[in-house]
Amino acid sequence: MTETEDTAVLRMGTTRGRWVLLVTVLGSGLAFLDATVVNVALERIGDDLDAEFSGLQWTVNAYTLTLAALILLGGSLGDRFGRRRVFVTGVVWFAVASLLCGLAPSIGALIGARALQGVGGALLTPGSLAIISASFHGEDRAAAIGAWSGLGGIAGAIGPFLGGWLVEWNWRLVFLVNVPVAVAILLAARHVPESRDEEATGRLDLTGTVLAAGGLAAVTWALTAAGEDGASPPVLVAGLVGLAALVGFVVVERRTPYPLVPLVLFRNAQFSAANAVTLLVYAALGVQFVLVVLQLQVVTGWPPLAAGSSMLPVTVLMLLLSARVGALAQRIGPRIPMTVGPLVAAAGAVWLSRIGPDASYPLDVLAPVVVFGLGLTLIVAPLTATVLDSAPDRYAGAASGVNNAVARTAGLLAVAVVPAAAGIGGADYTDPGAFGDGFERAMLINAGLLVGGAVLAFLFVRRPLAAGTTPDGEPRPERLHIESCPHCGVCAPQLHPRDPATTAHP
Repeated sequence: MTETEDTAVLRMGTTRGRWVLLVTVLGSGLAFLDATVVNVALERIGDDLDAEFSGLQWTVNAYTLTLAALILLGGSLGDRFGRRRVFVTGVVWFAVASLLCGLAPSIGALIGARALQGVGGALLTPGSLAIISASFHGEDRAAAIGAWSGLGGIAGAIGPFLGGWLVEWNWRLVFLVNVPVAVAILLAARHVPESRDEEATGRLDLTGTVLAAGGLAAVTWALTAAGEDGASPPVLVAGLVGLAALVGFVVVERRTPYPLVPLVLFRNAQFSAANAVTLLVYAALGVQFVLVVLQLQVVTGWPPLAAGSSMLPVTVLMLLLSARVGALAQRIGPRIPMTVGPLVAAAGAVWLSRIGPDASYPLDVLAPVVVFGLGLTLIVAPLTATVLDSAPDRYAGAASGVNNAVARTAGLLAVAVVPAAAGIGGADYTDPGAFGDGFERAMLINAGLLVGGAVLAFLFVRRPLAAGTTPDGEPRPERLHIESCPHCGVCAPQLHPRDPATTAHP
């Protein structure tokens, strides 16, 4: 019996159970809220630190890069060395990095501190859900995850308001507010039981982690720099080095007995197709949440609070409708919602391209955001269910982690590429005319990415496996599917009629 099984004794409604929920919600919210509110602060950051647009891109991407590259390793560290220990380490790391962000004297210092923040996020994010799964009694585990996801969703909805309000005072407060929250988490963490997987064996895939992180960093830098300098020799060298590192990563993953990413998963055509759809959809999503907020501030002249709240309907729709869409996809299969959803979202992206100096909130902002959110809601639950149903149960955690990493990598690369392809660069974010023209082109590129996702889903995604079997033909135990809210990053249960947690989710 593993230590996880030994310590899974907490019950919902008890004092200690509430402490564990509080700690995990605050921890995951700390990382996810920061990723959300930074988009609201970009315009003020650029103005205060005299940054080029590439500096703003890296303010977003430095965090996403280290988080995407290290999040799988963070989960493995928790399993081996103690989930509470790694979680607390991540909170401390994140708090120190947040302090450095808040005190950054230049855009370069801010970018470096954001990269450190991503490391902290990679340590604390996987541990949040793992602590709940390991700590609560089996009968209460699904309800605890439901409560955690619901509270996390509320935190994600509050984020744009909080971020916009803080930015109107001073953009540095967006980072400095994390420090007292981290202190509160550390004080409460003494109530969280320790757990680890005593059956976890083998070495950590450090070589694969270094190659993945280095390859992504070099490719992202090359793509971002190409938007400013074109195909200069440094850009070409960095791009080639990055691609070579990523090829090396694949070679290592094929040969190591303990891979960070089990490549055997990609032998399943539906798993590969679902991740390809994820790449295109989340690429569009990553750009959308950065550029819409900037467009509303730079071109339309909205204050940070109003601009930051503009995409809130997406989060609300996800919270209200995801479980119902998941149940629908379980009945009719994922192909239709995964085809229709991107097309609806693409229509919303085209509509959003109309935002200009005299934009009307109801017609030019709220309506297209709602359309975009409805399309996104049709995608996320069936997509996650397809990824998990396409993987053997022994690889369920790895499959979810890979899909999460693909989604984050998609946003990372898109924020580097799409603005440059749309003609946004240099100091364009200070010129409403130039930025507005680039924004319109970027929204059309996003729509094209979403249409591409719909085409892939229509051609390659089929009805998921029967509920009672795995891809190996073995009986499938009951499993609570987990999805990730693409706006705030908060993970939430993908519920189906057969799930015991159905009564614990709105």
